[in-house]
Amino acid sequence: MPRDADLALVREYTKNENLVRHMLAVEAAVRAYARRWGEDEDKWATVGLLHDFDYERWPNPPDHPLQGAAILKQRGYPDDVIYAIKSHADYLTDFPRVSRLDKTLYACDELCGFITACALVRPTRLEGLEAKSVKKKLKQVSFAANINRDDVTRGAADLGVDLDEHINFCIAALQPIAAELGLLVVPP
Repeated sequence: MPRDADLALVREYTKNENLVRHMLAVEAAVRAYARRWGEDEDKWATVGLLHDFDYERWPNPPDHPLQGAAILKQRGYPDDVIYAIKSHADYLTDFPRVSRLDKTLYACDELCGFITACALVRPTRLEGLEAKSVKKKLKQVSFAANINRDDVTRGAADLGVDLDEHINFCIAALQPIAAELGLLVVPP
């Protein structure tokens, strides 16, 4: 499916702009990994963009992501795209993360949310943000408390990348779309 169709699907099911921004962030990070590894960038980006499109309407497990998976199936999305989206939910034990795509989505999902939270409390937003600062915030359990820290560390480990490298890679992937993410530097 073309990206404009993917984005239309996101907008059809998601009204919360912060959730849309989260999906855009994950799309950018997953696409960057596809580029790094010579994978199909458009397919990987589709997975990143659509992974939570059903969450606002069906936030409870296992409805999310199974309701979305059924919609994607009806609309003709490939099985590996649907499987990767299902596999990002730990509670769906019938869909273990097997492929590099599955593991990349999982590794980028919570981390992109956490990076965004870190950037929002900095006057320079993403500019100058580094793994050291993100890891310091990870230790503050009250900061962005809804983000599962174990998912962040487990995601990098399952992907086979160093956590610092992974964090810096994702930050770099988000920087070109900072405006879309609401993360432009705020003038003094």
